[in-house]
Amino acid sequence: MFASATVNGVPVEVHNKGGAKHVHNEGGSKRVVVTKNLPGERWLQILTAAGCRVEVSQHPDIILDNATIKKLIGDKCDGVIGQLTEDWGSELFEALKAAGGTAYSNYAVGYNNVQVPEATKRGIPVGNTPGVLTETTAEIAAALTLAAARRVVEADSFMRNGHYKGWLPTLFIGSLLQNKTVGIVGAGRIGAAYARMMVEGHKMNLVYYDPYPNTRLEEYIKKYSELLRHSGEAPVAVRRCETVEEVLREADVVSLHCNLDDNTRHLINKERLALMKKDAVLVNAARGPCIDEAALVKHMQENPDFRAGLDVFEDEPAMAPGLAQLPNAVIVPHIASASMWTRSGMATLAAANVAACVNGKPAFNQLDISAYLEAPIASLPPAAPSIVNAKDINMKVL
Repeated sequence: MFASATVNGVPVEVHNKGGAKHVHNEGGSKRVVVTKNLPGERWLQILTAAGCRVEVSQHPDIILDNATIKKLIGDKCDGVIGQLTEDWGSELFEALKAAGGTAYSNYAVGYNNVQVPEATKRGIPVGNTPGVLTETTAEIAAALTLAAARRVVEADSFMRNGHYKGWLPTLFIGSLLQNKTVGIVGAGRIGAAYARMMVEGHKMNLVYYDPYPNTRLEEYIKKYSELLRHSGEAPVAVRRCETVEEVLREADVVSLHCNLDDNTRHLINKERLALMKKDAVLVNAARGPCIDEAALVKHMQENPDFRAGLDVFEDEPAMAPGLAQLPNAVIVPHIASASMWTRSGMATLAAANVAACVNGKPAFNQLDISAYLEAPIASLPPAAPSIVNAKDINMKVL
């Protein structure tokens, strides 16, 4: 089904409906480059069914530089599926345009690595992969919360290093979350899913900050509170705060679920950390630069009862000096979306974006993208699931 080859010296796997023996003269009429191998098989089926020849980079570097990606694009390329670790700006979009490209999709819901205006300037649609990360990302935020609050990673290391000699009343005492207050910054789909997990699972009260009220979330928690009251249990409360500072002062756990922009870069800084409770838990599964990482390290060094659970980092893959040595930090390598259902779903959506665009199809841009994940390939909507600049390039939307 595939064979090894090279494109301008860069190793690739070449997938083709006609088989590996015919990669140069048979198979798909549209050349699509994928900068990293993707999980699952459905994404590849979508592209090949759309008449695409698919070349998957096998370059050993985890993060590809622009020079390598330009070699992959070459002189003729119809579309690219790229990664959030790549710098998609004027240089790469110019190379794609020069190669006849008509599609780019990020393999991510976020696209801070993409200078969308540069793509728009060249008439190139930019796709992303929303709708499949909500519960998966919320779950990792919940896991980080529990691991940090109950000192799970510290205790695991203690056991593995042979230090456990017997039970002690004071060994790895952490924080009970039950009936405490959870705060979220950003009450979109992921933030709301995380809030529900913490409120329903631990009977926590909720305070949140978002520029826009999430009335659906508020009503849900009020109804849940009524259920608790009718069952003879203490009710829970929900309140939207006017400022981030209010959330930080009140919450025992604060989880970030905001976008990254000029307003949220270093949202959590030295001054705001000082507002939080001394034994609070700070969780970030959103965007690394939302936290001033150096300030966080210093705060945690000075406040050993303060804990953090981090899935993302300010300057990935690097961490701020001292962070790795903090026993009160739980750190994981950007795995919030790392369930097979989500990662393969992301691949499916990215492939559907490119397959539609290189064949001149419109954008779908609707909230319910389940048809792309579940329907037979031949029955997929004849449109790209999510194109972020569809309006700006005058792309038709279903």
